[in-house]
Amino acid sequence: MIPYINVPFDWVGSKIGIGGDELKLVFSFLLSYPLAGILKRVPDAKPEQKNLFILSISIFYLVGLFDLWDGVRTVLISSIGAYAIAKYLRGSPYMPWIGFVFLMGHMSINHIARQALNDPSSVDITGAQMVMVMKLSAFCWNVADGTLPDEELSDFQKDRRLKELPSLLDYAGYVFFFPSLFAGPAFDFVEYRRWLDTTMFDLPPTVDPTKKPPTRRKRRIPRSGTPAMFKMVTGLIYILLFAKLSGSFYPNVLIEPEFLQYGFLRRVFILHMVGLTARFKYYGVWTLTEGACILSGLGFNGVDPATGKVKWDRLVNINPMGVELAQNTRAYLGNWNINTSNWLRNYVYLRVTPRGKKPGFRASLATFTTSAFWHGFYPGYYLSFVLASFIQTIAKNFRRNLRPFFLDPKTQTPLPNKKYYDIFSMVITQLTFSFVAAPFLILSFSGSLLAWSRVYFYAVIGTAASMAFFASPAKKKLRKMLEARLAKAGAVVTVSGGGGAADKDKDKDNKKGGAPKVVEIRRSGSTDSLQTMPVLGVSQDLEAELDEAIGEIRSEMEARGLGKEKIKVVLEGKVKKVV
Repeated sequence: MIPYINVPFDWVGSKIGIGGDELKLVFSFLLSYPLAGILKRVPDAKPEQKNLFILSISIFYLVGLFDLWDGVRTVLISSIGAYAIAKYLRGSPYMPWIGFVFLMGHMSINHIARQALNDPSSVDITGAQMVMVMKLSAFCWNVADGTLPDEELSDFQKDRRLKELPSLLDYAGYVFFFPSLFAGPAFDFVEYRRWLDTTMFDLPPTVDPTKKPPTRRKRRIPRSGTPAMFKMVTGLIYILLFAKLSGSFYPNVLIEPEFLQYGFLRRVFILHMVGLTARFKYYGVWTLTEGACILSGLGFNGVDPATGKVKWDRLVNINPMGVELAQNTRAYLGNWNINTSNWLRNYVYLRVTPRGKKPGFRASLATFTTSAFWHGFYPGYYLSFVLASFIQTIAKNFRRNLRPFFLDPKTQTPLPNKKYYDIFSMVITQLTFSFVAAPFLILSFSGSLLAWSRVYFYAVIGTAASMAFFASPAKKKLRKMLEARLAKAGAVVTVSGGGGAADKDKDKDNKKGGAPKVVEIRRSGSTDSLQTMPVLGVSQDLEAELDEAIGEIRSEMEARGLGKEKIKVVLEGKVKKVV
């Protein structure tokens, strides 16, 4: 480490209320901007020089700034291990799973060591390792996909597959890419290679050559200074908001004795502000790192064929407004840590499902477990994940059974009073997730329960009451009211993805006299709670997945030739264990 490097950071940090290590981390993000500018100016014809520059900067960050010699060792163990597994077990169908278990196991050891240290404000290698697990486990899957025929691959797999192993220098540049070293965003090796050889910037045939984005000199990377600077300024604003508010709204304020002097509504407000303040830190960090990636050119995501405007959203990891204005749980989670959601979907949820079958309970359970272990082993994480799964199920029931009353029964367009439903949904979503996120910040089991108890477990009670409501005859009554409302309007509601043969048959039937008008609710951003894939590992429908699990157990037992009575006894025992 550079001598006395900590002195200015500790001094400035003490003045603005941020730890020295945290301030040094922000400094590394800001330093990445001019360094990314230099990286972009390395000649396109010399990719090896780009890789060497990336390696030198990352080593400087790890050793010169943070004295993380152990971190260098950790990165080398994971990256060399993953490369060796991909190379020597390439022909095995178990290769990507072996790589996944190796990477997750290695990271778990460091998670446990960090938890034993019990200093969340210090900077260690676990943050970088979490990003590396996403990149390297995806790398193993991409190599495995490269050995399969086209008919066994999805379009996404065809795009990301690796038919040959990359050179060690290219692989090292991918692993150590300095703008995203500590906090992401993660990306696949194919994206890095296309950036490295500049094929990423080829114009597709659908784009008019006259709309080619401007570049400087002979570089192929389009000008990216303006969008990068916008991200930098935005990220700094979030960091400053965090620094300003963290002195008053820090997680432990929820468990301090002074918190009890406030009334219930003030406590809920403080709870919400603690969560918002913590989110400002993540907004700032992820926005800053994305901006550095944009400046390097890696954030390039094509050109709009109509306007010729360059899109720089390839590595977006957070949508702050989408989180803060979310009206349902899926929108809230879907706009948070976007790259992790993509990794869980593409390399866990869809991979545990046998080819040709629909993902079900096992895929959801594997995704939930992976997401939980990936975050670490603090009890607070698991309290948040479990409660969020129940809340997701309740939110789905509300949207299916209550939201239609605020839509025109024939056209499904919003009625004038829907704005009140939207406002109410947004407030409930925000307050509920303020409650859910508290254990994620407090971390300890006892502290989390203490914080929840001081706001009278309002989200737990609300969730339990809602579950009881939808398990009662009231749900059927709501459905009958909705059906009567639709029948009065002469409409029948169906839900589909649209465009199928069945939909065309319905259209033909509707053209015949006497048939009621079919109002089709297409799955879109507004009806996203109807989708079942977990977001960040959080189940979308616990009730349905439990039913599916019981169905899978029943089918398996029937295949083994067990009698109905024995199946009933076994299932009752399984359900009792779950309850």
